[in-house]
This record gives sequence, C-alpha cells and structure tokens, in this order.
Amino acid sequence: MHPALVGVGALAAAGAGALAYAHLETKLFTLREVTVPVLPRGAADLRVLHFSDLHLTPTQERKIEWIRSLAALRPDFVVDTGDNMAHVDSLEPLLDALEPLLSSAPGAFVMGSNDYFAPSPKNPARYLLPDARIFHKIDPPRLPADKLAAAFSAAGWIDLTNRRDAIDLGGVHVDLVGVDDPHLDRDVFPAARERAAGDDRTGAASSGLRMGVVHAPYVRVLDQMHDDGADVILAGHTHGGQLCVPFYGALVTNCDLDRGRAKGLHGWPGARPDAPGGEDSTWLNVSAGAGTSPYAPFRFACRPEATLVTLTAR
Repeated sequence: MHPALVGVGALAAAGAGALAYAHLETKLFTLREVTVPVLPRGAADLRVLHFSDLHLTPTQERKIEWIRSLAALRPDFVVDTGDNMAHVDSLEPLLDALEPLLSSAPGAFVMGSNDYFAPSPKNPARYLLPDARIFHKIDPPRLPADKLAAAFSAAGWIDLTNRRDAIDLGGVHVDLVGVDDPHLDRDVFPAARERAAGDDRTGAASSGLRMGVVHAPYVRVLDQMHDDGADVILAGHTHGGQLCVPFYGALVTNCDLDRGRAKGLHGWPGARPDAPGGEDSTWLNVSAGAGTSPYAPFRFACRPEATLVTLTAR
C-alpha cells in the first residue's frame, strides 16, 4: 500500500477512536468538590449541591440513576442552574431523577433556554462566532417550563426567575438573587433591597450570605450580581467548553464569558478572592454541566459533572 494511503488510514482510525471516546465521556459522570470561604465567622459548614445542564432525554437511564444517587451526599441546599430538558417528553423522567433531592433538601432554581425550547440541529462552527445566536433562527418545539417550575415550587424549591428570596440554612441567613436566562435576553435584574444596619458598602449583610444564581454567565449579569454584593455566584450554560484541548482548555463558552472561566471555581471580575488582586472579587462557580445536546452527544477532556460546594467560614 502506498505510504500516503497508510497515513490517511491511520488518521481516519485515530479520528474514529477519538470520536468514540468523546461519546463515551458523556457517560463518565463525576463530582467536583470545592470549598468557598464566605460564611460569617463561627458558622458551621454548609454543603451546596450545584448541578446544571442535565439536557435529559427519556432514554438516558444511566444519567437518571446518577442524578438520583446525588441525594446520598445529603446536601444542605441544592441549586439547579437550568437547561434540564432535551426532549418534549423529558419532564416525567426528569422529575423521577430529581425526586430524591426534591423530597430531602431545600433548593433554588433558574431556567435555561433548554427548559423553554427543545434543542435543534445546529452547525457546530457557529459556536466559534462572537455570538452564536446570530444565525440561529429556527423555531424549536416548546418545552413545559411552566410545569417544571410548578413541580419544583411544589417541592419547596425557590424560584429565582428575575426575583429575590431568602432562606435560613444552619443558622445562616442566605439572601438569594436570580435572573431568567440571559442567553435568551430574558434577564431582568430585580431591584436592590434596602440596606440594613450592619451592611457593608455593597449592601451584603455581614451576619449572613448573599448568593447569585444564573444559567448563562454573561458579563452584564455577573457585574450586576457583583455590584449587588453577592458573596458567591453559581452558573452553568458553558458545558465547560464541551470539547476541550488538553493542557489548553475550552475553545468556546457560548457567551461573552472568557474561556479561562469556562468551568470551575474562579473570581469575578478579578482574581479569586483568596488570591492577590482578588480582594474585591466575588466567588464564581461555573458548572461544566452533566449533559449535551442530543444532536452533539460528545465531550472531550471535559467530563459531565455536578459540584459539591462546601461553604465555610471566612
């Protein structure tokens, strides 16, 4: 055989192998654990389970089992940052997957675009554009976001769709603020509450905690939450880049967040608060998510995840 044909065959085999692994990686669910020092001095640790971008379809039994298993972590609080569904018939299996958490822990949620609309085929090259939404004019099937929100609320989870709320966890007062999906331009940041005695310059109470919750971490929303005094922000949407280059990281974030913050624990707008230059930053955890679009069922160097965020005293 001609050497050139041998080379082409080897490249084809390598490509097929990489594609097969990238499909396998979508099932290699993992738990990432981080510690965030934001609680008042003397407060006991709080364990927050943060998950995002499940993109569940009815036949994903392994994913359903993994989601159900997360209840064994016994979190003090659960935060769902959206994009739960990936099929018009996903609601029932999704609620079955989440039932152990819904019945055992308080929580809060916001919606993502794939809670309102089903995924549709897209040219993957569009994600390399500055704004991947520009050339996407398909009218996809609608998903039962209203029924999902009603089920979550009936279980006691807090709906943070463009609103504020609060909850006491382990003796710590937690102020919550959230917005609807910025990727759909549905975000309307809720008006700031009045400052109380003991609040610092941002209005964050020194005796408690303020948490921001958003699906897509667009810069405008992160800035609003930082200026609002958030101690920690939880977000999803990016899939961690989904197809990453080893030792380089994410190629895209599908929003205007920089690639360096595509997943993991960071600071916003500067360095992490525990790093030089991060004294005025807010902690930001971006989930790489646990799913993919059914039209692009691949991950590479970016395993599907949930995050156990341990909030501890400063």
